[in-house]
Amino acid sequence: MGLRSLTRRRFLLTGGSAVALAAGIYGFFLEPRHPVVERVSITLDRLPQAFHGFRIALISDIHYGPYMRQAGVRRAVDIARTFQPDLLALTGDFVSHPFGKSHGIEGARFAEPCSEALATFRDVQQIAVLGNHDHWNNAKIVEGALKEHGIEVLRNRAISLERYGSRIWIAGVDDVLAGTADLPKTIQGIPSYETTILLAHEPDFADKAARYDIDLQLSGHSHGGQVRLPFVGAIILPELAHKYPQGLNRVGNLQVYTNKGLGVINPPVRFNCPPEITFVTLNARSRV
Repeated sequence: MGLRSLTRRRFLLTGGSAVALAAGIYGFFLEPRHPVVERVSITLDRLPQAFHGFRIALISDIHYGPYMRQAGVRRAVDIARTFQPDLLALTGDFVSHPFGKSHGIEGARFAEPCSEALATFRDVQQIAVLGNHDHWNNAKIVEGALKEHGIEVLRNRAISLERYGSRIWIAGVDDVLAGTADLPKTIQGIPSYETTILLAHEPDFADKAARYDIDLQLSGHSHGGQVRLPFVGAIILPELAHKYPQGLNRVGNLQVYTNKGLGVINPPVRFNCPPEITFVTLNARSRV
């Protein structure tokens, strides 16, 4: 093998190592700390004209714990505040287990500082559902911390929002992977002709939700895969996030939007899949 071949090989190896190192630094230290805003305008056929322009800021999968602290949550809240939303929707997985430990009460207690940071957004209604990590740690503790800080937690129930004599419903199912979701119970009592927005942690639950009179589902859970390669997409997606892993999709008459999440789980890296805060504007279809 000639000197030229050795030099060329050394150059390629050195260059490849440098690219890998740069990608690693970017994926571990830069992209996970810089959330992006995704703006989406959604037209709902049954939305009352009184709710035309209704704004929802959507935050999901905070995963407060080893890789997310109050500064990160407050930064997300500050970004959401710029949208001047009418509602802050939180679609689960508020906590993670401590580094090097299993799920349990210690992880669930991360909900307290997480809720405290979310509560700094005091001038807008906040409605939440729980995710699988909240259940795996301790759903009762997570729910309690959220409620203590004024955040409405929907576990298989719905509440109405009224505006100028019209109303819509925000429904929330408990976690599907935890086996506690009960959609019929959640929407019982909602008139079939009134607009219903469902908060459900797992996006692929949309296949079931589409069988009911539900207009829009807001979800998280997928993290967008955390790592998305060009021409390939997400390398790994969690259960119940394979069909609708990101963005806006339609399942029959139902529209489902999947937020790529704010935090990370192991490995704590994002590449070509930055943390997301979603600004949703609801539009009523013109009746003219």
